[in-house]
Amino acid sequence: MQLASMSKANNEEMLLQQPWQRERQIIVRLSSLNYRTGELGSYLHNIACGVSELIKVDWTVVTFCQDGFETILASSLELSEDTPRVYALHGRLIATVIQIGRALAVEDALVNPQYGKPAPGYRAYLGIPLQTSEGQVFGTVCSFHRQVREFTTEEIQIVELFAERAATAIDHYHLYQQQCKFNQILEAEVEKRTAELRAAQAKLLEQERLAAIGEFAAMIVHEIRNPLTTMIMGLKYFKKAILTQAAQERLLLALEEASRLENLLSEILLYSKPQVLQLCELDVNEFIGELLMPMCEMPEALLRQIEFIPAIPTVKILGDRDKLKQVFINIVRNACEAISAGEVIKWEVNILSEDRVCINVCNGGEPIPSDILSKLTQPFFSTKSSGTGLGLAITKRIVNAHDGELYIQSDRVTGTTVGIQLPVIPLN
Repeated sequence: MQLASMSKANNEEMLLQQPWQRERQIIVRLSSLNYRTGELGSYLHNIACGVSELIKVDWTVVTFCQDGFETILASSLELSEDTPRVYALHGRLIATVIQIGRALAVEDALVNPQYGKPAPGYRAYLGIPLQTSEGQVFGTVCSFHRQVREFTTEEIQIVELFAERAATAIDHYHLYQQQCKFNQILEAEVEKRTAELRAAQAKLLEQERLAAIGEFAAMIVHEIRNPLTTMIMGLKYFKKAILTQAAQERLLLALEEASRLENLLSEILLYSKPQVLQLCELDVNEFIGELLMPMCEMPEALLRQIEFIPAIPTVKILGDRDKLKQVFINIVRNACEAISAGEVIKWEVNILSEDRVCINVCNGGEPIPSDILSKLTQPFFSTKSSGTGLGLAITKRIVNAHDGELYIQSDRVTGTTVGIQLPVIPLN
Protein backbone atom coordinates (compact mmCIF):
# COMPACT_ATOMS: atom_id res chain seq x y z
CA MET A 1 0.00 0.00 0.00
CA GLN A 2 2.87 2.30 0.81
CA LEU A 3 4.63 1.44 -2.48
CA ALA A 4 1.50 2.25 -4.46
CA SER A 5 1.21 5.63 -2.76
CA MET A 6 4.86 6.33 -3.45
CA SER A 7 4.43 5.37 -7.13
CA LYS A 8 1.40 7.66 -7.48
CA ALA A 9 3.28 10.53 -5.85
CA ASN A 10 6.25 9.98 -8.18
CA ASN A 11 3.96 10.07 -11.23
CA GLU A 12 2.34 13.31 -10.11
CA GLU A 13 5.74 14.79 -9.41
CA MET A 14 6.94 13.68 -12.87
CA LEU A 15 3.95 15.34 -14.52
CA LEU A 16 4.58 18.53 -12.58
CA GLN A 17 8.25 18.47 -13.54
CA GLN A 18 7.51 17.98 -17.24
CA PRO A 19 4.79 20.49 -18.21
CA TRP A 20 6.46 21.21 -21.57
CA GLN A 21 6.42 17.54 -22.47
CA ARG A 22 2.65 17.49 -21.95
CA GLU A 23 2.38 20.66 -23.99
CA ARG A 24 4.35 19.16 -26.86
CA GLN A 25 2.12 16.08 -26.84
CA ILE A 26 -0.97 18.26 -27.13
CA ILE A 27 0.58 20.32 -29.95
CA VAL A 28 1.50 17.15 -31.85
CA ARG A 29 -2.08 15.92 -31.46
CA LEU A 30 -3.47 19.27 -32.65
CA SER A 31 -1.09 19.43 -35.60
CA SER A 32 -2.29 16.03 -36.79
CA LEU A 33 -5.82 17.36 -37.30
CA ASN A 34 -6.68 18.36 -40.85
CA TYR A 35 -8.83 21.48 -40.65
CA ARG A 36 -9.02 21.58 -44.46
CA THR A 37 -11.51 18.74 -44.47
CA GLY A 38 -13.97 20.56 -42.23
CA GLU A 39 -12.32 19.73 -38.88
CA LEU A 40 -11.44 23.31 -37.94
CA GLY A 41 -14.05 23.32 -35.15
CA SER A 42 -12.57 20.16 -33.63
CA TYR A 43 -9.08 21.60 -34.00
CA LEU A 44 -10.00 24.81 -32.16
CA HIS A 45 -11.95 22.87 -29.51
CA ASN A 46 -8.80 20.91 -28.69
CA ILE A 47 -6.86 24.17 -28.45
CA ALA A 48 -9.41 25.58 -25.99
CA CYS A 49 -9.37 22.39 -23.90
CA GLY A 50 -5.57 22.22 -24.01
CA VAL A 51 -5.23 25.82 -22.74
CA SER A 52 -7.70 25.21 -19.91
CA GLU A 53 -5.87 22.04 -18.90
CA LEU A 54 -2.36 23.49 -19.04
CA ILE A 55 -2.91 26.76 -17.16
CA LYS A 56 -5.66 25.38 -14.88
CA VAL A 57 -8.55 27.72 -15.71
CA ASP A 58 -12.30 27.05 -15.65
CA TRP A 59 -13.17 28.08 -19.22
CA THR A 60 -11.41 28.94 -22.50
CA VAL A 61 -12.94 30.12 -25.77
CA VAL A 62 -11.59 30.86 -29.24
CA THR A 63 -13.39 33.82 -30.81
CA PHE A 64 -13.58 35.50 -34.20
CA CYS A 65 -14.16 39.27 -34.09
CA GLN A 66 -15.49 41.42 -36.91
CA ASP A 67 -17.58 44.60 -37.29
CA GLY A 68 -17.95 45.10 -33.53
CA PHE A 69 -19.12 41.56 -32.78
CA GLU A 70 -17.41 38.41 -31.54
CA THR A 71 -18.37 34.86 -32.50
CA ILE A 72 -17.38 31.91 -30.33
CA LEU A 73 -15.70 29.41 -32.66
CA ALA A 74 -14.76 26.86 -29.99
CA SER A 75 -15.21 26.39 -26.23
CA SER A 76 -13.60 24.11 -23.64
CA LEU A 77 -17.03 23.79 -22.02
CA GLU A 78 -20.05 22.44 -23.80
CA LEU A 79 -22.44 25.27 -24.61
CA SER A 80 -26.17 24.71 -24.52
CA GLU A 81 -28.31 25.51 -27.54
CA ASP A 82 -29.78 28.49 -25.67
CA THR A 83 -26.35 30.02 -25.07
CA PRO A 84 -25.69 32.80 -27.60
CA ARG A 85 -22.53 32.44 -29.65
CA VAL A 86 -22.43 36.02 -30.95
CA TYR A 87 -21.82 38.98 -28.62
CA ALA A 88 -21.35 42.70 -29.04
CA LEU A 89 -17.77 43.69 -28.24
CA HIS A 90 -18.66 47.03 -26.69
CA GLY A 91 -17.54 47.25 -23.06
CA ARG A 92 -16.13 43.72 -22.93
CA LEU A 93 -12.66 42.50 -22.03
CA ILE A 94 -12.26 40.96 -25.48
CA ALA A 95 -12.73 44.40 -27.05
CA THR A 96 -9.74 45.64 -25.03
CA VAL A 97 -7.57 42.78 -26.32
CA ILE A 98 -8.63 43.54 -29.92
CA GLN A 99 -7.89 47.23 -29.40
CA ILE A 100 -4.43 46.91 -27.80
CA GLY A 101 -3.41 43.95 -29.98
CA ARG A 102 -1.43 42.15 -27.25
CA ALA A 103 -1.93 39.89 -24.24
CA LEU A 104 -4.14 41.12 -21.42
CA ALA A 105 -4.03 39.43 -17.99
CA VAL A 106 -6.48 40.67 -15.35
CA GLU A 107 -6.18 39.19 -11.87
CA ASP A 108 -9.59 40.45 -10.76
CA ALA A 109 -11.86 42.00 -13.41
CA LEU A 110 -14.31 43.24 -10.80
CA VAL A 111 -11.62 45.27 -9.06
CA ASN A 112 -10.26 46.50 -12.42
CA PRO A 113 -13.40 47.40 -14.41
CA GLN A 114 -11.46 49.74 -16.72
CA TYR A 115 -10.54 46.74 -18.91
CA GLY A 116 -14.15 45.71 -19.50
CA LYS A 117 -16.71 43.24 -18.24
CA PRO A 118 -15.82 39.55 -17.85
CA ALA A 119 -18.20 36.70 -18.59
CA PRO A 120 -20.88 36.43 -15.86
CA GLY A 121 -19.62 34.47 -12.83
CA TYR A 122 -15.92 34.84 -13.65
CA ARG A 123 -13.25 37.04 -12.02
CA ALA A 124 -9.80 36.39 -13.52
CA TYR A 125 -9.18 36.82 -17.24
CA LEU A 126 -6.41 36.16 -19.77
CA GLY A 127 -6.87 37.26 -23.38
CA ILE A 128 -4.44 36.63 -26.26
CA PRO A 129 -5.08 38.18 -29.69
CA LEU A 130 -5.21 36.10 -32.87
CA GLN A 131 -3.28 37.78 -35.66
CA THR A 132 -2.70 37.19 -39.35
CA SER A 133 0.82 36.98 -40.74
CA GLU A 134 0.47 40.70 -41.58
CA GLY A 135 -0.29 41.52 -37.93
CA GLN A 136 -4.04 42.11 -38.33
CA VAL A 137 -6.01 41.10 -35.22
CA PHE A 138 -9.14 39.11 -36.06
CA GLY A 139 -9.94 37.16 -32.88
CA THR A 140 -8.83 36.00 -29.44
CA VAL A 141 -8.10 33.04 -27.21
CA CYS A 142 -9.74 33.99 -23.90
CA SER A 143 -9.44 32.16 -20.59
CA PHE A 144 -11.75 32.81 -17.63
CA HIS A 145 -11.47 31.67 -14.00
CA ARG A 146 -14.14 31.89 -11.32
CA GLN A 147 -11.67 32.78 -8.60
CA VAL A 148 -9.20 35.63 -8.41
CA ARG A 149 -5.82 34.47 -9.65
CA GLU A 150 -2.59 35.74 -11.15
CA PHE A 151 -1.29 34.58 -14.52
CA THR A 152 2.44 33.91 -14.73
CA THR A 153 4.67 34.83 -17.65
CA GLU A 154 5.06 31.12 -18.43
CA GLU A 155 1.29 30.64 -18.60
CA ILE A 156 0.91 33.65 -20.89
CA GLN A 157 3.61 32.22 -23.19
CA ILE A 158 1.85 28.84 -23.29
CA VAL A 159 -1.45 30.46 -24.32
CA GLU A 160 0.35 32.65 -26.88
CA LEU A 161 1.80 29.50 -28.43
CA PHE A 162 -1.67 27.96 -28.72
CA ALA A 163 -3.10 31.27 -29.99
CA GLU A 164 -0.47 31.28 -32.73
CA ARG A 165 -1.54 27.77 -33.76
CA ALA A 166 -5.21 28.78 -33.70
CA ALA A 167 -4.55 31.93 -35.76
CA THR A 168 -2.57 29.94 -38.33
CA ALA A 169 -5.32 27.33 -38.57
CA ILE A 170 -8.10 29.92 -38.99
CA ASP A 171 -6.07 31.97 -41.46
CA HIS A 172 -5.17 28.91 -43.52
CA TYR A 173 -8.73 27.62 -43.35
CA HIS A 174 -10.09 30.91 -44.74
CA LEU A 175 -7.39 30.92 -47.41
CA TYR A 176 -8.32 27.34 -48.26
CA GLN A 177 -12.01 28.26 -48.51
CA GLN A 178 -11.13 31.20 -50.76
CA GLN A 179 -8.98 28.88 -52.87
CA CYS A 180 -11.86 26.41 -53.16
CA LYS A 181 -14.20 29.23 -54.20
CA PHE A 182 -11.64 30.51 -56.69
CA ASN A 183 -11.21 26.97 -58.07
CA GLN A 184 -14.98 26.65 -58.50
CA ILE A 185 -15.12 29.99 -60.32
CA LEU A 186 -12.15 28.95 -62.44
CA GLU A 187 -13.71 25.58 -63.27
CA ALA A 188 -17.00 27.28 -64.19
CA GLU A 189 -15.12 29.75 -66.37
CA VAL A 190 -13.17 26.92 -68.04
CA GLU A 191 -16.42 25.04 -68.68
CA LYS A 192 -17.99 28.22 -70.06
CA ARG A 193 -15.02 28.93 -72.33
CA THR A 194 -14.91 25.30 -73.41
CA ALA A 195 -18.61 25.41 -74.27
CA GLU A 196 -18.07 28.67 -76.19
CA LEU A 197 -15.13 27.13 -78.05
CA ARG A 198 -17.17 24.04 -78.93
CA ALA A 199 -20.04 26.25 -80.09
CA ALA A 200 -17.63 28.30 -82.21
CA GLN A 201 -16.11 25.13 -83.67
CA ALA A 202 -19.59 23.73 -84.37
CA LYS A 203 -20.58 27.01 -85.99
CA LEU A 204 -17.44 26.98 -88.12
CA LEU A 205 -18.07 23.38 -89.18
CA GLU A 206 -21.68 24.26 -89.96
CA GLN A 207 -20.55 27.21 -92.04
CA GLU A 208 -18.05 25.03 -93.90
CA ARG A 209 -20.73 22.38 -94.41
CA LEU A 210 -23.23 24.94 -95.67
CA ALA A 211 -20.60 26.44 -97.95
CA ALA A 212 -19.96 23.01 -99.47
CA ILE A 213 -23.70 22.37 -99.74
CA GLY A 214 -24.13 25.81 -101.26
CA GLU A 215 -21.60 25.16 -103.98
CA PHE A 216 -23.13 21.77 -104.72
CA ALA A 217 -26.69 23.13 -104.57
CA ALA A 218 -25.83 26.03 -106.89
CA MET A 219 -24.42 23.59 -109.42
CA ILE A 220 -27.42 21.24 -109.16
CA VAL A 221 -29.94 24.09 -109.27
CA HIS A 222 -28.23 25.51 -112.35
CA GLU A 223 -28.23 22.12 -114.09
CA ILE A 224 -31.91 21.52 -113.27
CA ARG A 225 -33.21 25.05 -113.80
CA ASN A 226 -32.11 25.36 -117.42
CA PRO A 227 -33.98 22.29 -118.74
CA LEU A 228 -36.87 23.08 -116.37
CA THR A 229 -37.22 26.53 -117.90
CA THR A 230 -37.32 24.97 -121.36
CA MET A 231 -39.98 22.49 -120.20
CA ILE A 232 -42.13 25.26 -118.70
CA MET A 233 -41.89 27.27 -121.93
CA GLY A 234 -43.02 24.22 -123.88
CA LEU A 235 -45.92 23.57 -121.53
CA LYS A 236 -47.04 27.19 -121.75
CA TYR A 237 -46.90 26.97 -125.55
CA PHE A 238 -49.43 24.15 -125.47
CA LYS A 239 -51.86 26.41 -123.52
CA LYS A 240 -52.47 28.20 -126.83
CA ALA A 241 -53.59 24.99 -128.49
CA ILE A 242 -57.14 23.77 -128.47
CA LEU A 243 -57.18 20.81 -126.08
CA THR A 244 -59.78 18.55 -124.61
CA GLN A 245 -60.88 19.16 -121.03
CA ALA A 246 -58.82 16.23 -119.77
CA ALA A 247 -55.72 17.44 -121.63
CA GLN A 248 -56.14 20.97 -120.22
CA GLU A 249 -56.37 19.61 -116.66
CA ARG A 250 -53.23 17.56 -117.18
CA LEU A 251 -51.43 20.59 -118.63
CA LEU A 252 -52.40 22.82 -115.70
CA LEU A 253 -51.26 20.16 -113.24
CA ALA A 254 -47.92 19.88 -115.03
CA LEU A 255 -47.47 23.68 -114.96
CA GLU A 256 -48.31 23.83 -111.24
CA GLU A 257 -45.81 21.10 -110.41
CA ALA A 258 -43.15 22.75 -112.59
CA SER A 259 -43.77 26.05 -110.81
CA ARG A 260 -43.52 24.30 -107.40
CA LEU A 261 -40.25 22.71 -108.46
CA GLU A 262 -38.96 26.10 -109.59
CA ASN A 263 -39.86 27.62 -106.18
CA LEU A 264 -38.16 24.71 -104.41
CA LEU A 265 -34.97 25.27 -106.40
CA SER A 266 -35.05 28.97 -105.50
CA GLU A 267 -35.46 28.20 -101.80
CA ILE A 268 -32.70 25.58 -101.85
CA LEU A 269 -30.41 28.15 -103.41
CA LEU A 270 -31.49 30.76 -100.84
CA TYR A 271 -30.95 28.36 -97.91
CA SER A 272 -27.53 27.20 -99.09
CA LYS A 273 -26.12 30.68 -99.62
CA PRO A 274 -24.26 32.34 -96.72
CA GLN A 275 -26.28 35.05 -95.02
CA VAL A 276 -24.62 38.35 -95.96
CA LEU A 277 -26.40 41.15 -94.10
CA GLN A 278 -26.82 44.78 -95.12
CA LEU A 279 -27.19 46.23 -91.63
CA CYS A 280 -28.89 49.49 -90.74
CA GLU A 281 -30.58 51.00 -87.68
CA LEU A 282 -34.22 49.96 -87.43
CA ASP A 283 -36.81 51.33 -85.03
CA VAL A 284 -38.68 48.13 -84.11
CA ASN A 285 -42.14 49.69 -83.70
CA GLU A 286 -41.77 51.73 -86.87
CA PHE A 287 -40.41 48.78 -88.88
CA ILE A 288 -43.26 46.45 -87.89
CA GLY A 289 -45.79 49.24 -88.48
CA GLU A 290 -44.55 49.52 -92.08
CA LEU A 291 -44.96 45.75 -92.59
CA LEU A 292 -48.42 45.58 -91.05
CA MET A 293 -50.53 46.89 -93.93
CA PRO A 294 -49.02 44.82 -96.79
CA MET A 295 -49.17 41.71 -94.60
CA CYS A 296 -52.86 42.25 -93.87
CA GLU A 297 -53.41 42.15 -97.67
CA MET A 298 -51.75 38.74 -98.12
CA PRO A 299 -54.21 36.08 -99.34
CA GLU A 300 -53.53 34.01 -96.20
CA ALA A 301 -54.43 37.00 -93.99
CA LEU A 302 -57.83 37.70 -95.50
CA LEU A 303 -60.66 37.56 -92.95
CA ARG A 304 -58.05 37.38 -90.14
CA GLN A 305 -57.11 40.19 -87.78
CA ILE A 306 -53.51 41.10 -86.98
CA GLU A 307 -53.22 43.07 -83.73
CA PHE A 308 -49.92 44.89 -83.22
CA ILE A 309 -48.80 45.65 -79.64
CA PRO A 310 -45.76 47.95 -79.77
CA ALA A 311 -43.04 48.32 -77.14
CA ILE A 312 -43.19 51.38 -74.86
CA PRO A 313 -40.73 53.01 -75.20
CA THR A 314 -39.54 51.81 -78.57
CA VAL A 315 -36.08 50.33 -79.13
CA LYS A 316 -33.68 50.18 -82.06
CA ILE A 317 -31.84 47.23 -83.54
CA LEU A 318 -29.18 46.67 -86.19
CA GLY A 319 -30.75 44.56 -88.91
CA ASP A 320 -31.06 43.78 -92.58
CA ARG A 321 -34.41 45.32 -93.53
CA ASP A 322 -35.16 42.99 -96.45
CA LYS A 323 -34.13 39.79 -94.70
CA LEU A 324 -36.06 40.62 -91.51
CA LYS A 325 -39.06 41.45 -93.67
CA GLN A 326 -38.75 37.98 -95.18
CA VAL A 327 -38.59 36.50 -91.66
CA PHE A 328 -41.79 38.16 -90.46
CA ILE A 329 -43.70 37.51 -93.68
CA ASN A 330 -42.98 33.81 -93.28
CA ILE A 331 -43.92 33.75 -89.57
CA VAL A 332 -47.12 35.77 -89.96
CA ARG A 333 -48.18 33.76 -93.03
CA ASN A 334 -47.76 30.51 -91.05
CA ALA A 335 -49.79 32.01 -88.16
CA CYS A 336 -52.59 33.01 -90.55
CA GLU A 337 -52.71 29.54 -92.06
CA ALA A 338 -52.98 27.99 -88.58
CA ILE A 339 -56.19 29.79 -87.57
CA SER A 340 -59.72 30.10 -88.92
CA ALA A 341 -61.38 33.16 -90.43
CA GLY A 342 -62.29 35.81 -87.86
CA GLU A 343 -59.59 34.82 -85.38
CA VAL A 344 -56.86 37.17 -84.17
CA ILE A 345 -53.06 37.09 -84.41
CA LYS A 346 -51.12 39.11 -81.83
CA TRP A 347 -47.84 40.64 -82.95
CA GLU A 348 -46.17 41.91 -79.79
CA VAL A 349 -42.84 43.59 -78.96
CA ASN A 350 -41.46 42.97 -75.45
CA ILE A 351 -38.31 44.56 -74.02
CA LEU A 352 -36.57 41.77 -72.09
CA SER A 353 -33.60 43.81 -70.83
CA GLU A 354 -31.42 46.78 -71.71
CA ASP A 355 -29.71 44.77 -74.45
CA ARG A 356 -32.43 42.36 -75.64
CA VAL A 357 -35.83 42.66 -77.33
CA CYS A 358 -38.30 39.88 -78.08
CA ILE A 359 -40.79 40.01 -80.96
CA ASN A 360 -43.61 37.45 -80.62
CA VAL A 361 -46.23 36.35 -83.15
CA CYS A 362 -49.03 34.48 -81.32
CA ASN A 363 -52.02 32.60 -82.68
CA GLY A 364 -54.67 30.54 -80.94
CA GLY A 365 -54.74 27.61 -83.34
CA GLU A 366 -54.48 23.95 -82.49
CA PRO A 367 -51.34 23.17 -80.44
CA ILE A 368 -48.39 21.63 -82.25
CA PRO A 369 -47.37 18.18 -80.90
CA SER A 370 -44.02 18.22 -79.09
CA ASP A 371 -42.46 15.63 -81.42
CA ILE A 372 -43.23 17.90 -84.39
CA LEU A 373 -42.33 21.13 -82.57
CA SER A 374 -38.67 20.14 -82.27
CA LYS A 375 -38.40 19.47 -86.03
CA LEU A 376 -40.04 22.60 -87.43
CA THR A 377 -36.79 24.43 -88.15
CA GLN A 378 -35.09 21.41 -89.71
CA PRO A 379 -34.52 21.68 -93.49
CA PHE A 380 -37.10 19.93 -95.68
CA PHE A 381 -39.46 19.15 -92.76
CA SER A 382 -42.97 20.43 -93.36
CA THR A 383 -46.47 19.70 -92.09
CA LYS A 384 -48.00 21.24 -95.23
CA SER A 385 -48.79 19.07 -98.22
CA SER A 386 -47.37 21.66 -100.61
CA GLY A 387 -44.62 23.03 -98.34
CA THR A 388 -40.92 22.83 -99.15
CA GLY A 389 -39.84 22.58 -95.52
CA LEU A 390 -37.33 25.39 -95.93
CA GLY A 391 -39.34 28.43 -94.76
CA LEU A 392 -38.58 28.20 -91.03
CA ALA A 393 -35.11 26.79 -91.70
CA ILE A 394 -34.25 29.92 -93.72
CA THR A 395 -35.93 32.09 -91.07
CA LYS A 396 -33.77 30.57 -88.34
CA ARG A 397 -30.59 31.10 -90.37
CA ILE A 398 -31.44 34.77 -90.89
CA VAL A 399 -32.21 35.27 -87.18
CA ASN A 400 -28.97 33.52 -86.17
CA ALA A 401 -27.03 35.74 -88.58
CA HIS A 402 -28.40 38.73 -86.60
CA ASP A 403 -27.00 37.20 -83.35
CA GLY A 404 -30.58 36.46 -82.42
CA GLU A 405 -32.54 33.43 -81.30
CA LEU A 406 -35.73 31.89 -82.66
CA TYR A 407 -37.98 29.81 -80.44
CA ILE A 408 -41.39 28.19 -80.85
CA GLN A 409 -43.79 27.39 -78.01
CA SER A 410 -47.17 25.72 -78.32
CA ASP A 411 -49.83 24.55 -75.87
CA ARG A 412 -53.59 24.21 -75.72
CA VAL A 413 -54.10 27.24 -73.42
CA THR A 414 -52.09 29.95 -75.19
CA GLY A 415 -51.83 28.47 -78.68
CA THR A 416 -48.60 28.80 -80.67
CA THR A 417 -46.02 31.56 -80.20
CA VAL A 418 -43.07 32.11 -82.51
CA GLY A 419 -40.61 34.46 -80.86
CA ILE A 420 -37.46 36.18 -82.06
CA GLN A 421 -34.93 37.66 -79.63
CA LEU A 422 -32.60 40.27 -81.07
CA PRO A 423 -29.85 42.47 -79.60
CA VAL A 424 -30.76 46.10 -78.97
CA ILE A 425 -28.63 49.13 -79.84
CA PRO A 426 -27.53 50.57 -76.45
CA LEU A 427 -28.83 54.00 -75.55
CA ASN A 428 -26.19 56.75 -75.43
